[in-house]
Parts: sequence; structure tokens; C-alpha cells
Amino acid sequence: MSNHNLIKIIAFLLFTNLTAVAQQNPKKPNIIYIYADDMGYGEIGPYGQKQIKTPNLDRMAKEGIKFTQHYTSTPVCAPARCMLMTGKHGGHSYIRGNYEMGDFTDENEGGQMPLPEGIFTLPKMLKSVGYSTGIIGKWGLGMPFNTGDPNKQGFDYVYGFLDQKQAHNHYPTHLWENGKKDMLNNPYVFMHKNIDSAKAKDADYDNFIGKDYAGAKFTEKSLKFIDDHKNKPFFLYIPFTIPHVGLQAPTEYVNQYIGKFPGEHPYYGQQGYNPSKYPLSTYAAMITYLDHQIGVIIDKVKALGLDNNTIIMFSSDNGATFNGGVQAKYFNSLAGLRGFKMDLFEGGIREPFIARWPGKIKANSVSDLISVQFDMMATFAEISGGKANNTDGISLLPTLLGNIKAQKPREYIYFEYPENGGQVAIRMGNWKGLRLNVRKNIDSPWMLFNLKDDFAETTDVSAQHPEIIAKFKLIQIKEHQNSHINDWEFLNSKMVKK
Repeated sequence: MSNHNLIKIIAFLLFTNLTAVAQQNPKKPNIIYIYADDMGYGEIGPYGQKQIKTPNLDRMAKEGIKFTQHYTSTPVCAPARCMLMTGKHGGHSYIRGNYEMGDFTDENEGGQMPLPEGIFTLPKMLKSVGYSTGIIGKWGLGMPFNTGDPNKQGFDYVYGFLDQKQAHNHYPTHLWENGKKDMLNNPYVFMHKNIDSAKAKDADYDNFIGKDYAGAKFTEKSLKFIDDHKNKPFFLYIPFTIPHVGLQAPTEYVNQYIGKFPGEHPYYGQQGYNPSKYPLSTYAAMITYLDHQIGVIIDKVKALGLDNNTIIMFSSDNGATFNGGVQAKYFNSLAGLRGFKMDLFEGGIREPFIARWPGKIKANSVSDLISVQFDMMATFAEISGGKANNTDGISLLPTLLGNIKAQKPREYIYFEYPENGGQVAIRMGNWKGLRLNVRKNIDSPWMLFNLKDDFAETTDVSAQHPEIIAKFKLIQIKEHQNSHINDWEFLNSKMVKK
């Protein structure tokens, strides 16, 4: 045999062996999780919105799956993000409320109560199985000078708002990049200032319009992260700050809506946050702007040839807000659900959830599986081959892939929220139990709703079903773990201040 033929044989065997190894060890899927901020269940097209344009989310739903009974873990910012990151429900989570530190000024930026050292997080899990990890957007779980620094909590790359009070302004003076300030071309503005309606001038509103829009920076950095990590598995968490007030959007997006909403009149800041000359147009513009950014990110993934190996998900941290000039009723933001942000009624916790993964998730599919955001820990573990550790959630991957028979069933979802009076809720099949004002009344009665017949939670049927209420009482006892601070402990009567 000639040396030339021997070399050809060796090359063929080597290629065959490498191909077999590659087939046995395919590249792990990329995971992109996009999070809106204070978005109501009905504020995008796939969930019935008629007045606000969301063509890219419409497309995402048509190309993927839409969940109709998906929940945030709790109805406000910081704890929802903690529960998403740690896979814990409200009775077990380390962060359970918006515990603010510092104030609104740049020099006193203090963030929220930080995650502790050593806590198990989604990015830590994914890093353990070879993923590069990034967060671009709003963190809300600590600062570079304490244990909650996202670079210490599993993220290789960090860009955005660390303190959610700073995120009230979409034109901030700075954002954070890996522990250092990235200074933007915007002056400092105090966002909670109203103006005299009798003397309001265009200049008064223009004071709240800067040059560098945070959402644009998030997209810019997201595209670079995807580019930089396209050759190995990555997890990119993009918690946009839209449509959380203040009401601010790039002028070209606001102009798309001016004149389309009869009866629109200026907002002067009387319900907190900044004044806006066109509050309805601006709010719609914020959502359309967010939708556009999602389209840009999807197109980037396609352009790099990563489409079939990237799952992209979209949801929101809690329901629509009730202040800052937002008019949820005008846009039917809650889609007929009861309650707002800070409520454990459906309007405060039921969220959009869309997932897209070409070739894996069946296009234009809909699931009514009852699911929750603390399920992401188990779901991402199954997608990546990681270990979920001690999570309260279940993997949704079988449902995502259309394998309904393999979906692990769940008996109930437990919710606990120490603020706004102290609230507890349980979703069990079509039944929804709810307790309000528990902080004042430790014996606050259970309300009971049949969501199949009464999705708006209008009729309390607890008197007719004492056996279900008895189950809920036992579930609360089982699922509640005392908080590490008294501020959040409202179910252990010995710790509740009367």
C-alpha cells in the first residue's frame, strides 16, 4: 500500500470517528429568556391586544408555542426575579418583596436586598455544564459591592440596571457593565416630579427625554453577546425594563400612535413617575419598541445559523401597573382578569409565555398547561443536561416539545406575597384559593374561585366547598417556610406584629 493511500485511509477513519463523536455529543441548545417589566396579560397581539402593534411577538407565537395559563411566581419585580433565578416559590424564596436600599439619587444607589453568597441560581447551574452566561437588562437582586453582584451569582457578562429604582428612568445617567459604570449621554432627572397642569409647556415634558435610551443599549449589547458566543452554548437573560413606568419611548415610536387614541390628554405626574404629554401613545410605543427589539434579536439568531439550536422564550415579571399614567382599562391590558401588579388575583400574576425553537417546538401551537416561572430551573436543567438541585418547579420541556403524555403532572402551585396586606394563593386544577390582608388578620378567610367558569374571579364559592378549603389550609402549612426577616413574615402569628 502506498503512503498516499495509507494517508487517505487514516484521514477517512479520523473523519468518521470525529463525526460519530459529534453525533453522540451534539452542541447543547442556546437559551435566550426575554423578560418584560409590568406587562399585562392582554398587552400583546397573541393574547388579544387590538390597539398596540406587536408584529414580532405575533410572529414568535405563530412560529412557536403560546401558553395560556402561565404565572409569574409573585406579583412584583425583585422577588419575581429571585424566584425565576432560583426555582423557588414564595414560601421558600430568599427574596419575597421589594426591600429597597439607598434612594433614587446616583450617589446613593443602593439596590434591593441582595441574594446571599452561595445561593443556587440558573446561571450557576448552566455554567456547570459548559454554558457562557449573560444578563442584559434589569437585575434588582444586588450591587457590585455586596453578595448580590450578578457577576458573583453565575453571570459571566453583566450589563444594565442593578438597582430597579434607577430603572424608573429609561434615559439614565449610567448603566452597569461587569461592576463598572457605563456613563450615558443623559443628565440626571428625578422621575417622580409632577407639573402644574395650568402652566404645562412642551419643555416640561421634554425634560424627561434623553439621548441614550436604555432599551437600545440592551439590544446592542445582546447582539454583541450572541455574536461573541455563537460557537459555544450560551444562556442570555434579557430582562428589558419595558413597559414599566416612567412613560418614555423614542420619539419616532411615539409618533406612530399620536392621534390614534381618541380622548388622549396629558399626564401631569399626579400618580407618581414623570409627566407625559401623550401617555397613551407613549405606553403603546414602549410595547411596540420592545416588540421590535425582540424581532431584531430573533433575526440575529437566524442570521448566524443558530435558529434550530436556540430556544427563545418571552414572559413578564408581573401584571400591568395601576399608576404612573398607565391606563390599563383603555388598552384592556388585563384581558378581563381581576387585579393588577401587587395582587395575587389573576391580573397580577397570569403572564404571557411564548417559546420558539424551530424544528423542536411545533409552530402555532397553544398549551393550557398550568405552569409558573419557577419551573424554568427544572426546564433549563432538562434542556441543558444540568442538575436542578432542590427546586419547587417541574420541567416544561415535554409540553414544549409536544410530548404531552410525558409531562409531569402537578397537584398545585403555591403563591405567597408579604406586601400589600399579606396574601396567599393556591392554584389547583381549575380551583384558585386566595387570602387577603393576612398581616392584619391571621385568620383571614379563604376565597375560592372556579377559573374554568369564572376566570375574572367574581364569585366566591368557598362556602360550597369546605373540603377544598381544608386542603388549601394544609398546603399553606406545608409550603410556608419562615422568612429570614420579620418584614416578610406574616403567616407565623408569633412573629406578626399586631
